[in-house]
Amino acid sequence: ESTINQEEMATMSQKTIITCAVTGSAPTTQKTKATPVTPEQIAQSSLDAAKAGAAVCHIHVREPDGTPSMKFEYYEEVVKRIRDAGSNMIINLTTGPGARYMPSDEDPLIAGPGTEYVTPEKRTAHVEKLKPEVCSLDVATMNFGERAFMNVPRHMRVMADRIKAAGVKPELEVFDTGHIELCKQLIKEGHIESPPYFQLCLGISYGATATPEAMMHMRDRLPEGAPWSAFGISRQQFPMVAQAVLLGGNVRVGLEDNIYLGPGELAPSNAALVERAAAIIENLGSSVATPDEARGILGLGNH
Repeated sequence: ESTINQEEMATMSQKTIITCAVTGSAPTTQKTKATPVTPEQIAQSSLDAAKAGAAVCHIHVREPDGTPSMKFEYYEEVVKRIRDAGSNMIINLTTGPGARYMPSDEDPLIAGPGTEYVTPEKRTAHVEKLKPEVCSLDVATMNFGERAFMNVPRHMRVMADRIKAAGVKPELEVFDTGHIELCKQLIKEGHIESPPYFQLCLGISYGATATPEAMMHMRDRLPEGAPWSAFGISRQQFPMVAQAVLLGGNVRVGLEDNIYLGPGELAPSNAALVERAAAIIENLGSSVATPDEARGILGLGNH
């Protein structure tokens, strides 16, 4: 007689969503030639990741010199290229840029170099126009490297309301347990609809660590029944994929978070990172969700 209970069986046979974070703002072409920069490269990298098993592509855009950008026309071109290619993958646009603050040495009330701080309306404008199925919503004020990453509750409410009015599902990016508590408050106030979808962001300086204990603790703080995903950066990318699958979550990989396939071995592409994640998922007895299966898990309408 089998000693595995039904709950364990359900966890083992579940579908796991792979999100591919294709470019972000950190990796540069100097660090790795695989970094996609132009809208065409970003779209193609997303399509290749989809073929490798990613149900969701998480999109940032860049200036031609590779520096981070918030230009609408770049987002528009990436989205159009992915849609025109006939891909069924879920598009997830970032709203993270525009929240970094570095006080100047002379007067901390005056922004210094490295500051990139704009209104919440400006941070969601591209989402309202392009209406992707998902967009990220950073629920965090924290030290982010040497700068402050500032998302105050008032700004969160404005962004959440605009995202909701556009009919887009926010992916709630949380970097520590306090951020989950703020999400619960926003849900209670009606700014975020149920079921909320969480992304546990681990290993970023200076947020929650990329450890099994931190992931489990954060998972245990989530609202009952909320779908969630997690990622670890750098060398913790693949250990955290395994951990998320074991804990019943979904996973995120991609060059935004990690540029290596193994020690000293640069990943040739986003697709290569997705393939590695898919192999881990399957080796652990789960299976990779298709875009439509992912829509079911996240409570999105089928496309």
